[in-house]
Amino acid sequence: MEIENILRDIKALKKGLNKALKEGSTKPPVVGRFHKVSFEQFKKDYGDIENEEDLITIYEKVLSLPVRSSKDSAGHDFPLTKDIHLKPGESISISTGIRAEIIKGWVLLLMPRSGLGVKFRVQLNNTVGVIDGDYFYADNEGHIKATITNDGKEGKDLILKAGDRFIQGIFLPYGITSHDQPLGKRTGGHGSSGL
Repeated sequence: MEIENILRDIKALKKGLNKALKEGSTKPPVVGRFHKVSFEQFKKDYGDIENEEDLITIYEKVLSLPVRSSKDSAGHDFPLTKDIHLKPGESISISTGIRAEIIKGWVLLLMPRSGLGVKFRVQLNNTVGVIDGDYFYADNEGHIKATITNDGKEGKDLILKAGDRFIQGIFLPYGITSHDQPLGKRTGGHGSSGL
């Protein structure tokens, strides 16, 4: 019985998609909103910086919300909040200063921008970042951080400036099982839901 319901839902979804394509309805749904974390959270996570005025300038002038490169881009590009220089094999952890508010049934996936992946083999250290909807309410305000590595084999240094776009986030729908029983409620930040 449950299989029949799933197949019926898939058929209805395909029918709706075909109708939308025929009618030219191609505008993607709005499923989230980016926000800056508070200055206090950004200051806590940013790392060593001697002059707080410099950090205020970064927060107010450099830190900007992720944007898409074009009207048909799936990825929202995240800008760097600091200059980076990575030799092959080196890694750096970056506080983006961004949090994502996401509607139920959707998730934000993070990955390197394609050009950096091709030119420098830039990798996210956890391969693909998964930003769940409840992460927005975590103790660290859902601050999105990324650790990247220059995994290039050609000996090229990766040099980027604050404000350059370095990772992209794509919103995707997800499903759950019929016997779904979540283990609890998230309270902590990065990695708090398990290993």
